[in-house]
Amino acid sequence: MDKLRQDTSIGGNLRALRKAHGYTQERLVAKLQLLGSDTTRPIYSRYETGELNIKISDLRHLQVIYQCSYDAFFM
Repeated sequence: MDKLRQDTSIGGNLRALRKAHGYTQERLVAKLQLLGSDTTRPIYSRYETGELNIKISDLRHLQVIYQCSYDAFFM
């Protein structure tokens, strides 16, 4: 399974995008799971806090959900 090296700003960017779109972690994880992700809310929480590297497949799913460029996750 491909993973990215930890980016110090990605967790904060994920949190900001989620809040800007009005999603709770639970609702966002439900959307991810509908797209085929096996991510749970505790795992997603660890993505946002920077404790865990996000899977590339989850970034792809988030790009679909947010309809944004991948740059939004890293800026």
